[in-house]
Amino acid sequence: MNSCNADFTQGSIPKKLVSFMIPILGALILQAAYGAVDLLVVGRFGSTSGLSAVSTGSQILNLVTFVVTQLAMGITVLIARYIGEKRPQLIGSLIGGATLIFTVISVILFVIMVGFAHGLSVLMQAPAEAVELTSVYVRICGAGIFFIVAYNVLAAIFRGLGDSKSPLVFVAVACVINVVGDLVLVAGFHMDAAGAAIATVAAQAVSAIFAMVLLVKKNLPFQIKKEDFHFSSQCRRILQVGFPLAMQEFLTQMSFLALCAFINRLGLEASSGYGVACKIVNFAMLIPSSLMQSMASFVSQNVGAGNEKRAKKAMFTGIGIGLIIGCVVFVLVMLKGDVLTGLFTTDAAVVQKGFEYLKALRRRPLRQQFCSAWSVIFTDMIRHSGL
Repeated sequence: MNSCNADFTQGSIPKKLVSFMIPILGALILQAAYGAVDLLVVGRFGSTSGLSAVSTGSQILNLVTFVVTQLAMGITVLIARYIGEKRPQLIGSLIGGATLIFTVISVILFVIMVGFAHGLSVLMQAPAEAVELTSVYVRICGAGIFFIVAYNVLAAIFRGLGDSKSPLVFVAVACVINVVGDLVLVAGFHMDAAGAAIATVAAQAVSAIFAMVLLVKKNLPFQIKKEDFHFSSQCRRILQVGFPLAMQEFLTQMSFLALCAFINRLGLEASSGYGVACKIVNFAMLIPSSLMQSMASFVSQNVGAGNEKRAKKAMFTGIGIGLIIGCVVFVLVMLKGDVLTGLFTTDAAVVQKGFEYLKALRRRPLRQQFCSAWSVIFTDMIRHSGL
């Protein structure tokens, strides 16, 4: 196996799993920081309408990003399995087929988000004062959807190869660009929600280009040829693994969109407060997400190598690690919700609404919060590994 890639078929499971998971978690935190920084800067230097627009628009963008990420898990799982099976020559055609699938998806998303931005904003029940700004935010993000999809596909490829550090590097660069862009466009040029959207798309574009260059220069255990770029049985395999996960994520995110649409009817403060609270909750749930992605590579590689016993052990080890860390994060987020919401805006009414939402979540049993999350991970790992 290429030295640049991790071998999960031997060695300490907790040590290798945690070392592989930490860069993934770091990348997810930085990626989530895009929206958080948008809210932070717009909340402090923009208008309340702009804050509501970013809050609502980012919910739509989250739906797209999370669904694409889950669909791309099919790439991660299959690459890891081919490596475990010592058949890296199949990866080239896999990536070629994946490129075509996600290009088609990007075109569809582009048409929907750019052509129907206003309709989506109205459907989301954006407050009347924020409808136009929300439309602009969604339209700009839709125009850059090719870069957003490309980044997530490239990250899935790197993680399938056992490389979780490279995605962390290029998303860190993109995060810096996003922060600078927000400060220049929102705080400097007072472009409000539009400036935040432009900064986000620009950051994702740089991230995707950087990842592509890194992949081309990387010493890969396979070759990508021109004839690999066609619809083949590899496309079907990608969809078989990724589509159920994508649909699961789609239904989950649709429930959040429905809740967002309902809360938007309560006014600007409620809309903005809910958006801020959701960002905080999203950060809290990054640990199970990073574990799911890391275990997908870990389990699939061991299944490919025929070591199903180690694959099962890795799965349960990951669940145990996540429960311990997740409980700590849960307590910190729920007990300090007022302080965290205050980081995003100086509007006292928005802070109060966001804190009220977090307090409502705190009243839900801890067991319900995490058992639901980990039952999903357990099901996903069984599906991924084919056990």
